[in-house]
Amino acid sequence: MTSLGKRLIAAAKQGRAIVCGEADPSTYRFHAPADIDVKTLRRRLGLSQEEFALRYRFTPARIRDWEQGRSKPDGAVRAYLIVIDREPEAVARALGAT
Repeated sequence: MTSLGKRLIAAAKQGRAIVCGEADPSTYRFHAPADIDVKTLRRRLGLSQEEFALRYRFTPARIRDWEQGRSKPDGAVRAYLIVIDREPEAVARALGAT
């Protein structure tokens, strides 16, 4: 096995230990983007739920769920929403939205 393969396996084992609560918290750092108020973001952009979903590639049902508190965006989606919040035109351009 290559050294890269060994490192990947070790990283996967370490990740599993962290998720299962078996790792010493002082040996790793975890960062998740802060919660974001999707409704406020969407309204500030002047978009309906359907328009926001279409422009940024979400489903309208997902937007409704977030706004009504039935679910929350996960870490990666929160990071994406932060980028939308800070650079909405750039994200729309990158996605080919109008």
